[in-house]
Amino acid sequence: MRAYARKLGGDEELWGLVGLIHDFDYERWPSLEDHPYRGNEILTERGYSEEIRRAVMSHAEYTGMPRVSPMEKTLFACDELAGFITACALVKPGKSLAEVEAKSVRKKMKDKAFARSVNRDDIVNGTVDLGVELEEHIGFCIEAMKGIARELGLDGSAAKSA
Repeated sequence: MRAYARKLGGDEELWGLVGLIHDFDYERWPSLEDHPYRGNEILTERGYSEEIRRAVMSHAEYTGMPRVSPMEKTLFACDELAGFITACALVKPGKSLAEVEAKSVRKKMKDKAFARSVNRDDIVNGTVDLGVELEEHIGFCIEAMKGIARELGLDGSAAKSA
């Protein structure tokens, strides 16, 4: 999210915050009836802005909240893809983002058994809505994630200590 904020002229801190908190309620309330509605209630109670709450609500297709702003579109486009790229890195010998390429991610997307809970349609549709080519989007996200690979635990250090 921060990398796209830099690219698209958005507020890097705001976009980063939205990327971090958009699923904070999911582990406790994973059902379609609760997520992200419960999270939105909590954010409202705690005084979070309408801009943040709209982005959180719009990242789930079933809420009916249209994605209008670049931040909302970016969150949706990156949400499922970030998890998928992470899964791709974790099956590499070094468990590192340095080993992941856009072409291999595209190939893995065709394997429905791999990371089966990731919604490929959301990845594709989010990319279209963002107005970029899929391979370009995947590559951009990989590079952005490489910049924080250590924080994500995807810098290969886990494989070295195993």
